[in-house]
Amino acid sequence: MDAHHTPPSLLQINLTIFLSYIFLFFLITRSTSQVLQSVNGEDHYLTTMVDNAEKNHLLYSNGNRGNAEFEVGDDEDWQMVQRQGMQFVVNNQPFYVNGFNTYWLMVFAADQSTRAKVTEVFKQASSVGMTVCRTWAFNDGAWRALQKSPSVYDEDVFKALDFVVSEAKKYKIRLILSLVNNWDAYGGKAQYVKWGKDAGLNLTSDDEFFSHPTLRNYYKAHVKTVLNRVNTLTNLTYKDDPTIFGWELMNEPRCLLDPSGDLLQDWLSEMAAHVKSIDPKHLLEIGLEGFYGPSTPNRVQYNPNTFAQQVGTDFIRNHQTLGIDFASVHIYADSWMSQTISDAHLQFVKSWMQSHVDDADKVLGMPVMFGEFGVSVKDDGYNSSFRDTFVSTVYNTILNSTKLGGSGSGSLLWQLFPEGTEYMNDGYAIFLPKDQSVSNIISLHSTRLTLFNSMCSWKCHWGCKKKHVLDTFLYHEEL
Repeated sequence: MDAHHTPPSLLQINLTIFLSYIFLFFLITRSTSQVLQSVNGEDHYLTTMVDNAEKNHLLYSNGNRGNAEFEVGDDEDWQMVQRQGMQFVVNNQPFYVNGFNTYWLMVFAADQSTRAKVTEVFKQASSVGMTVCRTWAFNDGAWRALQKSPSVYDEDVFKALDFVVSEAKKYKIRLILSLVNNWDAYGGKAQYVKWGKDAGLNLTSDDEFFSHPTLRNYYKAHVKTVLNRVNTLTNLTYKDDPTIFGWELMNEPRCLLDPSGDLLQDWLSEMAAHVKSIDPKHLLEIGLEGFYGPSTPNRVQYNPNTFAQQVGTDFIRNHQTLGIDFASVHIYADSWMSQTISDAHLQFVKSWMQSHVDDADKVLGMPVMFGEFGVSVKDDGYNSSFRDTFVSTVYNTILNSTKLGGSGSGSLLWQLFPEGTEYMNDGYAIFLPKDQSVSNIISLHSTRLTLFNSMCSWKCHWGCKKKHVLDTFLYHEEL
């Protein structure tokens, strides 16, 4: 520090922050009405306001906002995400999530020719304020497998996962790490069943992954290995690393072998207890799509189709499992209802989300994360304007819960890809530099959530109901 300059007093710092709020409020109130009318990214007011708000909220943000050149290092704000009632918190401050999925990060990091794409996607996500990424911490028996056979690992691929975790921290992005797949991609439960057959077990269904003791033990061993992994780049054990937001038991579990749901429920109970016995610090979720099951016949009306209640999952019952910290829901109107897009999709999104928010509020008493949502360019009638409206509908429904202090605590777009990975596109990929309209919508949502997180830090205590001047921006109207 220059000896000729007196360090600013606490009063001066607080005054600077206060003036930043006033200046930002002036910017916001001048342009909010125009911003809220724009969904296609072409509105000059939206772009200007977002740019100005992003520049100014860095003055007082509570550390959740990403910065492409900022490394967390020993930042005392980089603490474990925790749950307080129906909200996520960091350092007892609210942490509302705008995030994304990019499932292939570990596999790309395992090859030096593609590793830079991992950095690129984190950098781009950070530039629009995204703070959480969901990705796979599994690749079972497949190409570039992490787990080549039960409890046999490729150390180079594990080092690639180390890189993903380390790189995420550099861009202030936290990770939800999923531990196995319901589907065949990257091995999944089918690979565990194959391993069982190779070991001489008499197995006839992939869903015996959930029931056979040997396969359960294979999975539990994998969980133990990942959670106890010591990162070769940071020297932090995964179970102690605050870069990890939480663990996911399985991507989209289904058990058609037992539509009653008892078999999957038993598996969830055992595996949640197993995870918590190794790592009681991190949050844990299931990875469900959110279908209502036999325990709530009055709620099945919200399912997208009648088949959804026959897949062995049960949103309420499953999330009452001891050790589960937050609810997970996915949103795919186009694959569940009709591949021809229509306003009915948007109506479904609203009712589907609201029913789960209501249940998380009134029955579960936990945060709910909408862990996957998107629209495919392969859908009949697809256009970017509909995609933008779809994304805005998800974000606005979240905000309607946020403003009430409700359980709607975050959403994760499926999915974010950097340029040069178009050949991987399943139809849902968003390329931020090219998809400017949706990029603006994402950035605006990030700004709103960051402002809300920061605003809440000024409240007299957690859950304080006082009105705030920034409500004008966050909740100009019922969205």
